[in-house]
Amino acid sequence: MQVKFIGATETVTGSKHIIETDKGFKILLDCGLYQGMGKETETLNRNLGFLPSDIDVVILSHAHIDHSGNIPLLVKQGFLGSIYCTPPTLEVVEVLLLDSAKIHEYDIEYVNKKREQRGEDPLTPLYTVKDVERCMKHFKTVPYHADFHLNEEVSFKFTDAGHILGSAAISLTLKHSDHKVTHLTFTGDIGKYNDMLLKDPECFPQADYILCESTYGDRLHEIDTDAELHLLNVVRNTCLEKKGKLIIPAFSLGRTQEIVYILDKLKNKKLLPNIKVYVDSPLSTNITDIMRENVSCFNERLQEYIKNDPDPFGFSNLKYIREKEESIALNSSKEPCIIISSSGMMDAGRIKHHLANTISDPKNTILVVGYCSPNSLGGKIKSGEKEVKIFRKLYEVNADVEVIDSYSAHADYNEIIRFLSCQDKSKIKTVFLIHGDPDAKTSFKDKLEKEGYPNVVIPSKNDIHFLE
Repeated sequence: MQVKFIGATETVTGSKHIIETDKGFKILLDCGLYQGMGKETETLNRNLGFLPSDIDVVILSHAHIDHSGNIPLLVKQGFLGSIYCTPPTLEVVEVLLLDSAKIHEYDIEYVNKKREQRGEDPLTPLYTVKDVERCMKHFKTVPYHADFHLNEEVSFKFTDAGHILGSAAISLTLKHSDHKVTHLTFTGDIGKYNDMLLKDPECFPQADYILCESTYGDRLHEIDTDAELHLLNVVRNTCLEKKGKLIIPAFSLGRTQEIVYILDKLKNKKLLPNIKVYVDSPLSTNITDIMRENVSCFNERLQEYIKNDPDPFGFSNLKYIREKEESIALNSSKEPCIIISSSGMMDAGRIKHHLANTISDPKNTILVVGYCSPNSLGGKIKSGEKEVKIFRKLYEVNADVEVIDSYSAHADYNEIIRFLSCQDKSKIKTVFLIHGDPDAKTSFKDKLEKEGYPNVVIPSKNDIHFLE
């Protein structure tokens, strides 16, 4: 019995790990896209690193594209089995994958125009909307806490990871041919405690082996005792004092709803300036509708809030934009406003158009509210680069760049240690650190060893480790 690490090893994206049982049954944990890897991204995504027809089942931790985004290609290339996820994840993942397919189709159309001009053969998109529709037929849902048996060798259980709607840690029970039992947990992405919207991450069953994310393994989140006030100050400075636009690049799932919820609370307290707020993203609009239908996944504080305000994601002055023409009109508008748009790493979507139209004007502000890989456009803006390339054109960064790290959906190292504290360290044979940049993993390895975890390993891409 073994685990092979395919993706999210040297980086935080492209999550893929294969568990193989004694009888050769193969389980793929996640099948995500690489993001923000520069010129390597396309090659990494087109080469899965294994034969899809060899995989028997997929178990998906959550819907984020770096965990789910290459499932359509997996099916397109011959995967025939079932894909298991929680019920909320199924609702979200279809919307995200369809959006991803549209982006691939649009991007390849642009590339092929250039190739045609050079007399080169056209390329095909990584996958299409039809590929997504086909792959969705493979999905099956399993509720949190249910023991689900795949066969006589393997069963698994989902527990709430608190990261996004539907996110789960996956705890596998694996029976060897000699009847010995191994327990392995894949944490997926771990959420923060005391999140604005979601419940805290849950305890998970005792494990022998843990595949643990380490995105923020080398840092603590900004201590922001009043996230509302911090955001309000940025709004006032940009929209009232500078008369500019506040551009907030935000992931469509989770971050957008958090920002809107805070603005909703400020509006109810009569603190929000009388300015227009736009959520310019069809995807964010669709996801918000799904969030509204899953009130049971919210934490107690938000459920109490809803008793007085039935829609925490809607208020006067807030407009959700779907149509392209309305989005384009925002760029020509000179009025102070807030524009929330995806994607969070700023590498795709309508946010790039808004950045191109605002980033060189000092009266505007770019507010970074989530993780950005270093090579992404967001990572470059966040790190303070004075010039960035958007749509192959250089732009001076004259707008203010503000960062509020406290909005991140990923646990910091103290919170990951807290998440793992439900385990008896003496029973854990190995903790494998994945889904983190090299420095983050190295730093977190030291912290876990000081906490008393006996064997912490940082696997490399394609490493195979045997499970006892």
